[in-house]
Amino acid sequence: MEGRRGTGPAMIIDAMSTSTIPSSIPDGLATSGVAPLSHLGVIRVEGEDAAKFLQGQLTQDFAVLGQSEARLAAFCSAKGRMQASFVGFKRSPDEILLVCSRDLLATTLKRLSMFVLRAKAKLSDASGAYALFGLVGSAVPPALPPALWSLWREGESSVVRLYPAEGLPRALWVAPAQTEAPAGDAMAESLWQWLDVRSGVATLSQPVFEAFVPQMLNYESVGGVNFKKGCYPGQEVVARSQFRGTLKRRAYLVHAQAPVAAGQEVFHDADAEQACGTVVQAAAHPSGGFDAIVSLQTSAAAQGGLHAGSADGPALQLLPLPYPLLDDI
Repeated sequence: MEGRRGTGPAMIIDAMSTSTIPSSIPDGLATSGVAPLSHLGVIRVEGEDAAKFLQGQLTQDFAVLGQSEARLAAFCSAKGRMQASFVGFKRSPDEILLVCSRDLLATTLKRLSMFVLRAKAKLSDASGAYALFGLVGSAVPPALPPALWSLWREGESSVVRLYPAEGLPRALWVAPAQTEAPAGDAMAESLWQWLDVRSGVATLSQPVFEAFVPQMLNYESVGGVNFKKGCYPGQEVVARSQFRGTLKRRAYLVHAQAPVAAGQEVFHDADAEQACGTVVQAAAHPSGGFDAIVSLQTSAAAQGGLHAGSADGPALQLLPLPYPLLDDI
């Protein structure tokens, strides 16, 4: 993606000392490997109208989705609030797989199925039919194109290039359940989840269901929204947030010395009553403490003094985003 780095509060690092923040991979920790992704599931959309149906439901353009690319996308309510996020790609011209958080899958499948009507598309929970692994470092196949969200196939296996984390390439591997696992050293799922947080690209889960419009998670800057496609639920709200300058929240990376969790509110130490943000996704840092993606009011992020849970809860120290925010579309 192309765009210019933002110059506003979204790129400001907290003025508090960052000497206690472990900001890179600890010495001796594996920088490549293959991790199981048990927290993710798969929705399969089959039929000659599969792409056409998703085109009318998600934030991305599935009508022009090629066989060598994937899409980051969101499913929104009529008010533009995200109900699920996906990595989607075609396994064949009439079959699309949507990888999402497992704890949202059943609800999302039910809601999407309500809109099928006369479309020639069948939706099902295919989580048991597919194996999902995360690939890091040298485990990412050299044949995978370097472009973000590119797709490469080897036999029945599909590999999608994700945003890197800590300078390490990452990819999503999806294949039928009976397929031999990808080659590479075993990596703990907890380490993958930490790198996923450090990539800055959030995966929606149940605790933050309907909490954000896509731009509150920087989705317009990481390939999750197409502003040129046709209508979908919540499109007017999403477009208005983008083009009328009404967006007052952004996604940030933070570090805390104490545990934080998705759905936890964030407070500014100057206001103990009113939350200024929400923890979106969190994982333990391998050297101690926790890292998280948080969606914050930009004004609060610019001031610092952030805490999880309450105004006197664990301090949150802002980290730089690993990608530029788009100034325009």
